[in-house]
Amino acid sequence: MVDIPILMIGKNVVVPIQTELNDIGAKKMQEDVLYKIEKTTASGLVIDVSAVSIIDSFLGRILVDTSKMAKLMGTESVIVGMKKEVVLTLIQLGLRMENLNTALNLEDGLNLLRKLQETLHGKISG
Repeated sequence: MVDIPILMIGKNVVVPIQTELNDIGAKKMQEDVLYKIEKTTASGLVIDVSAVSIIDSFLGRILVDTSKMAKLMGTESVIVGMKKEVVLTLIQLGLRMENLNTALNLEDGLNLLRKLQETLHGKISG
């Protein structure tokens, strides 16, 4: 099993998935990400799947569920780097991905997180 690096950029957790994940690896990644969010009180999460060529229904659900779980912990999330083949497969599998923030690349994802965090902060203080 491969350990997925979990990095911090400012107050954001960044997870660059650089290898194909089996079901056990995907669950471990989810648990590790949620643990990192809890321990760092991160305000943002970016999951970078640009190096992943196949996302099956299980991994797709893990990504969506991780994003929802992070939101429940007060952490905005963005999934970046989805290739067109991956997107087509997810749609064909019928995976419901509404309310999921996505961006083309890491830079766009971090910018989107900043905007989401600013909007959320404005709602709390305003």
